Amino acid sequence: MRGHPGPPASGTPGQAMVAASPGAFAAADNEGQPPARRPPSAGEGLPRHDRLLLRADYLRCYRTGRRRQGALVALYLIPNALGHPRIGVTTSRKVGKSVVRHRLKRWIKEIYRRWSGRAGLTPLDVVAHLKPEAGSAGFGEVRRDLVALLEGLGGRREREPRKGGTDGRRREA
Repeated sequence: MRGHPGPPASGTPGQAMVAASPGAFAAADNEGQPPARRPPSAGEGLPRHDRLLLRADYLRCYRTGRRRQGALVALYLIPNALGHPRIGVTTSRKVGKSVVRHRLKRWIKEIYRRWSGRAGLTPLDVVAHLKPEAGSAGFGEVRRDLVALLEGLGGRREREPRKGGTDGRRREA
């Protein structure tokens, strides 16, 4: 029969052959290296409630949000009423072909997921837009750029009035 793969080369029928070496799925925590490929397991990945899923949310960030520029990433920020931050990632074809764009999107989500300051972030919707320069950048460069932008957000609230009852304007005497 044409296109039929046939029986497995070795082992018992129904068993999958292991093609990877024993250390192939070990985690890489090196600064400049992307996370090692591991089989998906429960509890890993960025949960749905931490991601922007609707087009309307992306458009709201672009149209009315503040913008922070990095060398490889631009962040669009807008407060949300959900009580926790969410992130979305966008890119254009200028960054590279589909494989490159999707790899960069996975990197951004993984960097955000592992970032230690995420718990202290104010309730914001964040859109990370990849610039064309990101297509030729390595994981370490993308990580440094994104973390620097995220660190700048810190835990401060959006447009909070100054303490002491003044709004920052000089008073006429």
